[in-house]
Amino acid sequence: MASPPWKNIYNLSDDQLRNLDEAENLIEMMDLSKAESILLEMKTASPNCIPVLNVLAHMYGRHLSDFESAVEYYTLVLDIEPDNAWARDERRKYSRYLSYD
Repeated sequence: MASPPWKNIYNLSDDQLRNLDEAENLIEMMDLSKAESILLEMKTASPNCIPVLNVLAHMYGRHLSDFESAVEYYTLVLDIEPDNAWARDERRKYSRYLSYD
């Protein structure tokens, strides 16, 4: 497999890159069940894989309106990588939907 056009800072394997790309394409096509299946399988194999956790969080928050799960996944990212600005901002955004007055 050719190298991605971005720096692979998480040292993802070719299989991980391929599966992540497939899951993201499935999300774009709104085949969320299949995308979720691929991502959860990847998470089981590599529970601390930041890209997988981020994509899961994004899918749950933006496409499934499961804000609680989105916040949980972004929290996992921040537990591993506390300086991850993307995860911090997205977690804050989805946390607002969970706040009740």
